Amino acid sequence: MGDETAHAPRRRVLVPVDGSANSDRVIEYLIREHRDGTPAELVLLNVQMPLDSGHARMFVSPEAIQDWHREEGEKALQSARARLDAAGIPYAWHVTVGRIAETIVRFASEQGCDGIVMGTHGRGGLTHLLLGSVASAVSRDAPVPVTLIK
Repeated sequence: MGDETAHAPRRRVLVPVDGSANSDRVIEYLIREHRDGTPAELVLLNVQMPLDSGHARMFVSPEAIQDWHREEGEKALQSARARLDAAGIPYAWHVTVGRIAETIVRFASEQGCDGIVMGTHGRGGLTHLLLGSVASAVSRDAPVPVTLIK
């Protein structure tokens, strides 16, 4: 008999990223985990809030709004992508539009993720007051384990 080693399937981890310093800490945590022998298939996600103002839609085409969301999402992902690229860690990335916590939870299910790793604080300030705690809502509603990084 040969020496066979069972390998656990690689975890698929959703990483919501908003471009904040806390998102950068999450990425650094995941890089350390990868180097410590716990690699995972990383799926970066930036969720843009929809422009609900009817006034904006009267003067701006749907295509221009879609382009703006994509550009803002790519900007928010820039630091995380650069850090993972520098560490040589592969990842997938997505930008989508919707209610942030609900979209993260739905995306994790749709993408077959085994877990979510995210920061406890995003952009903060007024945005935090308006949105409530995204991390709390995701932790409560996600169908998979959620790891929160301070």
